[in-house]
Amino acid sequence: MKIVGIGKNYVNDASEMPKEKGMPVIFTKPESSLLPSGETLHLPKVSDNVWYEIELAFRIGKTCKDVKKEDAIEYIDGITLANDLTAKDVLAASREGKGPWALAKGFDGATPIADFKSLDGFPDISNINFSLEVNGEERQKGNSSLMIYSLGEVIEVVSSFMTLEPGDIILSGTPASGVAKIESGDVMVGYLEGQKVLETPAK
Repeated sequence: MKIVGIGKNYVNDASEMPKEKGMPVIFTKPESSLLPSGETLHLPKVSDNVWYEIELAFRIGKTCKDVKKEDAIEYIDGITLANDLTAKDVLAASREGKGPWALAKGFDGATPIADFKSLDGFPDISNINFSLEVNGEERQKGNSSLMIYSLGEVIEVVSSFMTLEPGDIILSGTPASGVAKIESGDVMVGYLEGQKVLETPAK
């Protein structure tokens, strides 16, 4: 399976929504980056500056190729929260040479993720609330209505380049503000529509 991430996909307020949109920022992460909820994140030795990014994650339920945005929801069979961790120092070094995001986003444990839930409990994909607390303090808060590229638009673009297969995961982007560095001893807790679904202690 593959994990497809979308970068820079949120605005703080609907008034900031761009009138013209180009191609979304798309990257992939390895399956080995997944970390189930409740397991400890061991901060990688390769980085001194890992940041959290809470995101809605959608799971592909059937083979998806050249799908139009209007039909995209038919190819999704689950939703949950994930934390798209980024080694900021590794990313900065890569950007200096115009390199990819792969190492900064793909280290072991770089994608803490909760169990998937059925879409039946989410009648409107474009209006889903989620948030992240760190050590009991709310740090990020988002709603899918503030996505620059909707889930349908993301699937349309991605499936035009690569076939999405059952079990593949789409990370739809993090809220535009609130990301910060993870410190050893931090406990990150994600909420989906007010329900605690993801917990990750770091050391």
